[in-house]
Amino acid sequence: MIHNIKFRAFVYKDEDIDEISQAILNILPEAEIEAEEAEGLLEDKIIILSGIVSKKRFTKTFFNTLLEWTDLEKLNDDLERKIDEKGNWFLRFDKKDALDEIWTIKDSGDSIHLKVKIAAFPAKKEIAVDKVRQAILND
Repeated sequence: MIHNIKFRAFVYKDEDIDEISQAILNILPEAEIEAEEAEGLLEDKIIILSGIVSKKRFTKTFFNTLLEWTDLEKLNDDLERKIDEKGNWFLRFDKKDALDEIWTIKDSGDSIHLKVKIAAFPAKKEIAVDKVRQAILND
């Protein structure tokens, strides 16, 4: 059902890169994390942690855990606005909660960003929404 999951998180100067990396691994245990330095708006150093998970067994484990550990009603209610026209599902998880192995979905703010490419043919929003909704409701 999922082609791949791209992830990204920003590590600010008052945060520990190892903690944020662990928070990502608590959501995507098989992730290979790459780090890149960037400069913030105020010229402060930011580290961007990113990568992609594409092996089917890992994306399936992610989705099954998502269904088990999150609010299914909220997931279902947010589908229309969180899936784009190309079938990408955008999710954000609270970084601090993820460090404690709690999957809290956020709508904004400092978080771990996921771009989940739904396997839909043709790759259209309506088809992707229907596929995810069926999986949520049939769980």
